[in-house]
Parts: sequence; C-alpha cells; structure tokens
Amino acid sequence: MRVMRYWFIYHFLRIEYQQRLKPLNVCEVGIGVGQMLQFMRSVAAIPGLNLVQWSSWTGVDCCVKQDTLGGLGYTQFIQEDIERSGSWLSADYDAIILLHVLEHLYSPEAAFAMIVPRMKPGSVLMGGFPSVPNFCAMLREPQIRANPNSNGHVSAFSPRRVRRIAGEYGLQLDFLAGAFFLRASGFFLEDQAWWLRFNLAFGALVPNWPSEIYWVMRKPMT
Repeated sequence: MRVMRYWFIYHFLRIEYQQRLKPLNVCEVGIGVGQMLQFMRSVAAIPGLNLVQWSSWTGVDCCVKQDTLGGLGYTQFIQEDIERSGSWLSADYDAIILLHVLEHLYSPEAAFAMIVPRMKPGSVLMGGFPSVPNFCAMLREPQIRANPNSNGHVSAFSPRRVRRIAGEYGLQLDFLAGAFFLRASGFFLEDQAWWLRFNLAFGALVPNWPSEIYWVMRKPMT
C-alpha cells in the first residue's frame, strides 16, 4: 500500500506520455534514495505494461546522495533548496514531480509562486502528500510546527487547499483523488487485490478522508 505513491505517479506520467507521443523531460524534486525512478524501471521490466519513455530525468534534492543514486539513470542532479531558490527550474520540463515533498516545506505556496511562472505552457505538476479534512489541517499545521517529529512534516494539506493552490496560481486541476480507506503495515488484507481496488475506489469517492491525496495540475497553453 505504501508503494501506491509511486504507482500514482507512474500512471500520471503514462497518461502524459500517451497524450504527447514523445519522450518526456521529467524533473523529480525530492529524490531521496531514488525510489521513484527505481519503481519506473521495475515497471518497465514487466511484460505487457504500458511503458513511459523519457528523454531526460533530472533529480533535485537539498542533499543529493550521489554515491547511492549514481547508477539509477538520472540525467543530472541538482542540489538545491526549492523553498529558497528557483534556480533549478527549467522551461524544458514536461512534468515536474513533487511527491511527498511539499509537506516538508514551511511555505509550499511560495514554492508554487516560483515554479509556475517558469513552467512551460501545457506542462504538468504532479505529486501527493498526507491529507486531512480542511478544518483538521488548519488545526494540525500549528501543532506539527510546534512539536516536530521524525517525519519532518511542517505543513498540513487538504483537498480544499490543493484546489485553492491550483486556482490561485492559474493551474488546471486535472486529477485529485485519495489513496486509501485504511493502511496498516502487515495487515493481511493488503495482500488481496480486491482490498487494494476497494481502497482506491474509496479514495476517489471520498478524497476528504484522512489519508493521502494525489493530484495533477497543468499550466494552460494560453
């Protein structure tokens, strides 16, 4: 169930590739130890699945672990704090991935303010993060900032906040859905395909449920 975060991004990229019919220029922000690119390569090795082709895959992180990431196939690495600088941005990117990144920023809207003006028309932002109903997010954010924990989350999100960000920065919200009804490591039902489908269907129908949400925002052509 935890790997679903990469599954969502794979499908977002697959749809984008199928619409464009040409390899994508991808920028992934917050690459960690390369889990997203490893997932993409594992999918490519499964016969019968729709492949995603990319011409470049740039990795951006505030601390690039090149000894770990060097053999995974990144085109280039950029070490940058995206909350303080937009110098990593390029108008060449077709897709920018912000997967479980924005909840670690004190000013996620400020990051959008830097990113959106430099996006290519028609390009997309895609990502996801933990989510709670809006009234809970308003209460939770001051709490997690006052009492930091090991996961480093300092911002809280709700579907309403995602919609507001898209509208405020002139982006078209192509997709928004929750990910699950219940996730519990080691829970025996997580080995069942029907349980996975149920959780995805529930997340799509009830995105306000305390869970995770995944989204795609597109910069209009005009």
